[in-house]
Amino acid sequence: MTPTRRAILAGGAGIGILALGGVGLTRFIGNSTADNSGKEPQVQAVLFDPDQPVLGNPQGDVTVAEFFDYQCPFCKRGHADLMAEVEADGNVRLILKDWPIFGGSSIMASQMVLGAIASDDYTAAQAALMATPARLSDDDVRRTLTRAGFDPEALLASYRQDRDRWDGLINRNGQHAAALGLQGTPAFIVGRQIHAGAMDRTALNRAIAAAREVS
Repeated sequence: MTPTRRAILAGGAGIGILALGGVGLTRFIGNSTADNSGKEPQVQAVLFDPDQPVLGNPQGDVTVAEFFDYQCPFCKRGHADLMAEVEADGNVRLILKDWPIFGGSSIMASQMVLGAIASDDYTAAQAALMATPARLSDDDVRRTLTRAGFDPEALLASYRQDRDRWDGLINRNGQHAAALGLQGTPAFIVGRQIHAGAMDRTALNRAIAAAREVS
Protein backbone atom coordinates (compact mmCIF):
# COMPACT_ATOMS: atom_id res chain seq x y z
CA MET A 1 0.00 0.00 0.00
CA THR A 2 1.33 3.45 -0.91
CA PRO A 3 2.18 5.50 2.18
CA THR A 4 -0.09 8.51 2.61
CA ARG A 5 0.51 11.67 4.63
CA ARG A 6 -2.05 10.52 7.19
CA ALA A 7 -0.40 7.12 7.54
CA ILE A 8 3.07 8.60 7.88
CA LEU A 9 1.99 11.09 10.52
CA ALA A 10 0.16 8.33 12.36
CA GLY A 11 3.36 6.27 12.25
CA GLY A 12 5.05 9.26 13.82
CA ALA A 13 2.61 9.19 16.73
CA GLY A 14 1.32 12.65 15.88
CA ILE A 15 4.70 14.34 16.30
CA GLY A 16 5.39 17.75 14.81
CA ILE A 17 6.99 18.35 11.45
CA LEU A 18 9.12 21.41 12.18
CA ALA A 19 12.86 21.02 12.53
CA LEU A 20 14.39 21.70 15.92
CA GLY A 21 17.16 23.85 14.46
CA GLY A 22 20.11 22.29 16.24
CA VAL A 23 18.81 21.30 19.66
CA GLY A 24 21.37 18.51 19.73
CA LEU A 25 19.60 15.82 21.70
CA THR A 26 22.40 13.87 23.34
CA ARG A 27 21.36 10.30 23.81
CA PHE A 28 22.04 6.95 22.24
CA ILE A 29 20.07 4.33 20.39
CA GLY A 30 19.19 1.45 22.66
CA ASN A 31 19.46 -2.23 21.92
CA SER A 32 15.81 -3.16 22.44
CA THR A 33 13.54 -4.32 19.66
CA ALA A 34 10.89 -1.97 18.30
CA ASP A 35 7.35 -3.10 18.91
CA ASN A 36 3.93 -1.71 19.73
CA SER A 37 5.02 -0.98 23.29
CA GLY A 38 7.12 1.93 22.05
CA LYS A 39 10.53 0.41 22.78
CA GLU A 40 13.42 1.76 20.79
CA PRO A 41 14.46 -0.20 17.69
CA GLN A 42 17.73 -2.06 17.49
CA VAL A 43 20.71 -0.31 15.95
CA GLN A 44 20.73 -2.95 13.21
CA ALA A 45 17.14 -2.20 12.25
CA VAL A 46 17.66 1.54 12.02
CA LEU A 47 21.09 1.74 10.42
CA PHE A 48 21.33 -1.47 8.40
CA ASP A 49 17.93 -1.92 6.78
CA PRO A 50 18.70 -4.13 3.74
CA ASP A 51 16.46 -2.01 1.49
CA GLN A 52 18.09 1.30 2.43
CA PRO A 53 20.31 2.90 -0.25
CA VAL A 54 23.83 3.56 1.02
CA LEU A 55 26.02 6.53 0.07
CA GLY A 56 29.57 7.39 0.97
CA ASN A 57 31.71 4.38 1.83
CA PRO A 58 29.51 1.27 2.29
CA GLN A 59 32.28 -0.23 4.46
CA GLY A 60 32.86 2.96 6.44
CA ASP A 61 33.74 2.71 10.12
CA VAL A 62 31.05 5.22 11.14
CA THR A 63 27.46 5.34 9.92
CA VAL A 64 25.72 8.69 9.60
CA ALA A 65 21.96 8.52 9.15
CA GLU A 66 19.75 11.51 8.40
CA PHE A 67 15.98 11.42 8.67
CA PHE A 68 14.98 13.95 6.02
CA ASP A 69 12.19 15.33 3.86
CA TYR A 70 12.58 16.79 0.37
CA GLN A 71 10.64 19.88 1.48
CA CYS A 72 12.54 20.44 4.72
CA PRO A 73 14.46 23.75 4.47
CA PHE A 74 16.98 22.77 7.15
CA CYS A 75 17.68 19.45 5.39
CA LYS A 76 18.39 21.25 2.14
CA ARG A 77 20.42 24.00 3.75
CA GLY A 78 22.79 21.46 5.26
CA HIS A 79 22.89 18.94 2.43
CA ALA A 80 25.95 20.34 0.65
CA ASP A 81 27.94 20.38 3.91
CA LEU A 82 26.85 16.82 4.69
CA MET A 83 27.92 15.50 1.31
CA ALA A 84 31.18 17.46 1.39
CA GLU A 85 32.11 16.12 4.82
CA VAL A 86 31.32 12.53 3.84
CA GLU A 87 33.42 12.86 0.69
CA ALA A 88 36.33 14.51 2.49
CA ASP A 89 36.33 11.91 5.26
CA GLY A 90 36.23 8.93 2.93
CA ASN A 91 35.34 6.43 5.64
CA VAL A 92 31.74 7.36 6.48
CA ARG A 93 28.80 5.18 5.56
CA LEU A 94 25.90 7.55 4.83
CA ILE A 95 22.21 6.71 4.70
CA LEU A 96 19.45 9.22 4.00
CA LYS A 97 16.27 7.89 5.54
CA ASP A 98 13.20 9.17 3.69
CA TRP A 99 10.71 10.54 6.21
CA PRO A 100 8.22 12.44 4.02
CA ILE A 101 6.21 14.25 6.68
CA PHE A 102 5.50 17.48 4.79
CA GLY A 103 2.73 16.05 2.61
CA GLY A 104 1.96 14.45 -0.71
CA SER A 105 4.66 16.17 -2.75
CA SER A 106 7.27 14.91 -0.30
CA ILE A 107 5.94 11.38 -0.72
CA MET A 108 6.03 11.70 -4.50
CA ALA A 109 9.60 13.00 -4.37
CA SER A 110 10.70 10.04 -2.24
CA GLN A 111 8.96 7.60 -4.55
CA MET A 112 10.54 9.04 -7.69
CA VAL A 113 14.05 9.13 -6.24
CA LEU A 114 13.75 5.57 -4.94
CA GLY A 115 12.52 4.65 -8.41
CA ALA A 116 15.82 5.94 -9.79
CA ILE A 117 17.75 3.22 -7.98
CA ALA A 118 17.00 0.65 -10.68
CA SER A 119 18.96 2.71 -13.20
CA ASP A 120 21.73 3.65 -10.73
CA ASP A 121 20.58 7.28 -10.78
CA TYR A 122 19.60 7.60 -7.12
CA THR A 123 22.34 10.05 -6.18
CA ALA A 124 21.72 12.37 -9.13
CA ALA A 125 17.94 12.40 -8.68
CA GLN A 126 18.30 13.07 -4.98
CA ALA A 127 20.83 15.84 -5.50
CA ALA A 128 18.53 17.60 -7.98
CA LEU A 129 15.65 17.77 -5.51
CA MET A 130 17.83 18.68 -2.55
CA ALA A 131 19.11 21.71 -4.50
CA THR A 132 15.62 23.22 -4.85
CA PRO A 133 13.86 25.73 -2.58
CA ALA A 134 12.17 24.03 0.36
CA ARG A 135 8.51 23.95 -0.65
CA LEU A 136 7.63 21.78 -3.65
CA SER A 137 4.40 21.08 -5.47
CA ASP A 138 3.95 17.89 -7.46
CA ASP A 139 4.66 19.93 -10.60
CA ASP A 140 7.84 21.32 -9.04
CA VAL A 141 9.08 17.80 -8.36
CA ARG A 142 8.37 16.74 -11.93
CA ARG A 143 9.93 19.85 -13.46
CA THR A 144 13.05 19.61 -11.33
CA LEU A 145 13.68 15.99 -12.25
CA THR A 146 12.92 16.64 -15.91
CA ARG A 147 15.49 19.45 -15.98
CA ALA A 148 17.99 17.07 -14.41
CA GLY A 149 17.51 14.68 -17.33
CA PHE A 150 14.96 12.28 -15.85
CA ASP A 151 11.59 11.09 -17.09
CA PRO A 152 9.29 11.46 -14.06
CA GLU A 153 6.82 8.90 -15.38
CA ALA A 154 9.60 6.37 -15.90
CA LEU A 155 10.77 6.97 -12.32
CA LEU A 156 7.26 6.41 -10.99
CA ALA A 157 6.89 3.28 -13.11
CA SER A 158 10.16 1.96 -11.69
CA TYR A 159 8.99 2.72 -8.16
CA ARG A 160 5.68 0.93 -8.78
CA GLN A 161 7.47 -2.18 -10.02
CA ASP A 162 9.01 -2.53 -6.55
CA ARG A 163 6.50 -0.55 -4.52
CA ASP A 164 6.17 -3.07 -1.70
CA ARG A 165 9.90 -2.76 -1.05
CA TRP A 166 9.97 1.05 -1.15
CA ASP A 167 6.71 1.60 0.70
CA GLY A 168 7.91 -0.81 3.35
CA LEU A 169 11.16 1.13 3.71
CA ILE A 170 9.41 4.50 4.03
CA ASN A 171 6.97 3.12 6.57
CA ARG A 172 9.78 1.55 8.63
CA ASN A 173 11.62 4.87 8.60
CA GLY A 174 8.55 6.54 10.06
CA GLN A 175 8.23 3.85 12.70
CA HIS A 176 11.89 4.23 13.63
CA ALA A 177 11.51 8.01 13.91
CA ALA A 178 8.50 7.63 16.19
CA ALA A 179 10.15 4.98 18.35
CA LEU A 180 13.24 7.15 18.75
CA GLY A 181 11.11 10.14 19.74
CA LEU A 182 12.25 12.33 16.86
CA GLN A 183 10.36 15.61 16.63
CA GLY A 184 10.97 16.53 12.99
CA THR A 185 13.50 16.81 10.22
CA PRO A 186 16.40 16.87 10.03
CA ALA A 187 17.47 14.41 12.68
CA PHE A 188 20.83 12.65 12.60
CA ILE A 189 22.29 9.52 14.07
CA VAL A 190 26.08 9.53 14.08
CA GLY A 191 27.43 6.20 15.21
CA ARG A 192 24.82 5.53 17.87
CA GLN A 193 24.26 9.08 19.10
CA ILE A 194 21.10 10.92 18.15
CA HIS A 195 21.37 14.60 17.18
CA ALA A 196 18.00 16.31 16.80
CA GLY A 197 17.96 19.25 14.43
CA ALA A 198 20.35 20.71 11.90
CA MET A 199 24.10 20.11 12.03
CA ASP A 200 26.68 22.28 10.31
CA ARG A 201 29.85 20.75 8.93
CA THR A 202 31.88 21.50 12.06
CA ALA A 203 29.33 19.82 14.30
CA LEU A 204 29.13 16.85 11.96
CA ASN A 205 32.91 16.50 11.88
CA ARG A 206 33.08 16.52 15.68
CA ALA A 207 30.25 14.01 15.98
CA ILE A 208 31.99 11.62 13.59
CA ALA A 209 35.25 11.94 15.52
CA ALA A 210 33.39 11.28 18.79
CA ALA A 211 31.73 8.21 17.31
CA ARG A 212 35.13 6.81 16.35
CA GLU A 213 36.41 7.31 19.87
CA VAL A 214 33.71 5.11 21.35
CA SER A 215 33.58 2.48 18.60
